[in-house]
Amino acid sequence: MNSNSSLLTQEPPLKDFTEDVRRNVSICWYRTKLPPGVLKELHAKSDVKAAVQTLGYLMFLLVPAAGAIWCFNYGPWWGCLLLLFMYGVVSSFLINAVHELGHGTVFKTKILNDVFCHLFAFLGWINHELFASSHIRHHRYTLHPPDDLEVTLPIRLIVWNALKDGIINPRHPIWAIRNTWRIAKGDFRGEWELTLYPESDAASRWIPVRWARAMLIGHAGVLLVSLYFGQWIIPILVSGNGIFGSILFFFCNNTQHVGLQDNTADFRMCCRTFYLNPLARFLYWQMNYHIEHHMYAAVPCYHLHRLHNLIKHDLPPTPNGLIAVWTEIIAILKKQEKDPTYQHVPQLPSTAAPAMQRRSARRAMVADA
Repeated sequence: MNSNSSLLTQEPPLKDFTEDVRRNVSICWYRTKLPPGVLKELHAKSDVKAAVQTLGYLMFLLVPAAGAIWCFNYGPWWGCLLLLFMYGVVSSFLINAVHELGHGTVFKTKILNDVFCHLFAFLGWINHELFASSHIRHHRYTLHPPDDLEVTLPIRLIVWNALKDGIINPRHPIWAIRNTWRIAKGDFRGEWELTLYPESDAASRWIPVRWARAMLIGHAGVLLVSLYFGQWIIPILVSGNGIFGSILFFFCNNTQHVGLQDNTADFRMCCRTFYLNPLARFLYWQMNYHIEHHMYAAVPCYHLHRLHNLIKHDLPPTPNGLIAVWTEIIAILKKQEKDPTYQHVPQLPSTAAPAMQRRSARRAMVADA
């Protein structure tokens, strides 16, 4: 990761402001108070726990990949298709692996965060450099446009497309290659990319451009070597992530902010936490605990369950499973179809602190003369 990656792990004290010189805006985020000394324990990184998460996830990738290669060469053909789908289910969560490792909070040994972040980013056609620059701002200014344009509300979801593309989506690698080629040429587009990488800052642009070029060269090398040996199954596995099995990822990842509030200084109002079974939670890198992740971004993913138990008295009711959380989300989306201005206000329990008023913590800073 570039030098900005360390900013992903920084959390201001409970009453401090985060500031943005460009927009002259500050936000005072509400965070649930923790018992003395507990936050230090939660922040503690462990190479052992990190290895369980990271190497375990890698194992879930390698086992179906190896099985697919075996079936490709020795049969049966239907076994190859089944294993490709299983591999696709796991590889769809590569962005979550890159996200967590990019925070620099998984391994205690920094170089291990970097090595695995690069590995998973390469496999997923993910420009982790560009993502890191965007995600820093997403955490500082969550759902406060135009300071955060990584996620903007309202989010429109077409569930039928998710069901269709979640089984097989041959367009995904085409999109990934085109987007990587564009960045490799230094072609930055749209308000958000041009905010993160303005034309006036050629040095910062070189960082994502360099990684985009490295991905193109690396994947081209994999393709040429594999075709030479007649193993075209390997480029499908290495470079074709997203073709098969992204349906579970869709229903996990799109829960994070959809239907909630923007321009609020309370993560409980703009992020969503829900329960998942242990296997799905593992593949998702514990991001179902999304309120907790935003409140305390420097807490490693393997400590988020403990953090949740410590602060759940201060959180909205937690939906139990994907069916429960999507029942809630679909009800919100139906209301938004009728009233595009509608934003859901999560109900807090009697044990919780009152929600921060919307926009109350967002104020203009006096610009320098």
